[in-house]
Amino acid sequence: MRTWMDKRYPVTNGLLLLTTVVFLLMQVLRFGQATSAGTIYEFGGLYGDVLKVDISQFWRLLSPIFVHIGWQHFFFNSITLYSLGYQLEPLFGSKRFFLLYLLSGLMGNVFVLFFTPNVIVAGASTSLFGLFGAMALLRYGSRTPYLRVLGQRYTALLVLNLMLGFFNPAVSMAGHLGGAVGGCLTVIFLPPLLESRLFSRQQKFLALLGYLVLLVGMIALSLFYLL
Repeated sequence: MRTWMDKRYPVTNGLLLLTTVVFLLMQVLRFGQATSAGTIYEFGGLYGDVLKVDISQFWRLLSPIFVHIGWQHFFFNSITLYSLGYQLEPLFGSKRFFLLYLLSGLMGNVFVLFFTPNVIVAGASTSLFGLFGAMALLRYGSRTPYLRVLGQRYTALLVLNLMLGFFNPAVSMAGHLGGAVGGCLTVIFLPPLLESRLFSRQQKFLALLGYLVLLVGMIALSLFYLL
């Protein structure tokens, strides 16, 4: 309990708490139907085709991060978030870690909107793959031996999980790849505190610009295709 309440990891604990509350509400309020498409969408899942015709639903590009489909999905992502968060939040600082998590998830869901708008998706995997991607990039760019070694481990996790995803039709490869791309771009303009000057101002600006152009461009093209 003391570890759970450790003030060194406020963002990780908060994300885990919110994710757990949403999941338990789904189980209680929609008992027996918690994994149905209707319940997933009702609690914040993303269905791109609906979002295209109802711009008021754009909050769904973030909400799926906190929605999970079944106990296995919930436990796996929660344990992964717990492990990654307790390791990475001190390295990035709570604010940067929070933004890295959200911006990765946002980009992953925009990839889903663009590439697979006709399926309902949910889960923290978009954000988790962003953390994998961010650390994988640091493997090659960091000057700190610890970050390079840590980045090497995360690169292996990224590759392994991407390979496993190809053989699982229930996995959203668009979301995973988009999350990884979002994490790679975000870590350039929000690097770890240990190496806040790892990237130049120009590199940070270009990464931020690239993130925004990719994000806005894919959303705009998704709406354009509808027309």
